[in-house]
Amino acid sequence: MSGVGGRVATRFATVSYNAGMDRPAGLPGAELIEAGLVDLARHVESVPALLVAVGAPRLRHLGVAVPETPHDPEHRLYALLAQDDSNSAHSRYNALIRRLVSYERALACAS
Repeated sequence: MSGVGGRVATRFATVSYNAGMDRPAGLPGAELIEAGLVDLARHVESVPALLVAVGAPRLRHLGVAVPETPHDPEHRLYALLAQDDSNSAHSRYNALIRRLVSYERALACAS
């Protein structure tokens, strides 16, 4: 997936994060969510980090310790995708949101 590895340094509150803690293995999209959690904890604005920020309220409700997130993550995610390829940004954004929702649903069922 294009742009997933793109990282931009930014500032968030310092939070330590232990990847994979208390979550079942093998959930759909887990690698993307775990990468996003790590990037948020490291203050890196990346596609995975912004995707986790979009899903932060539900993820927290499901028991995931999500570090502090940036404001307006939906628009920031779209803008980051558009920097890589503006013609495919919309479809890539929607695909990422579907992966997030799949992860959230699987996590809810596993709980």
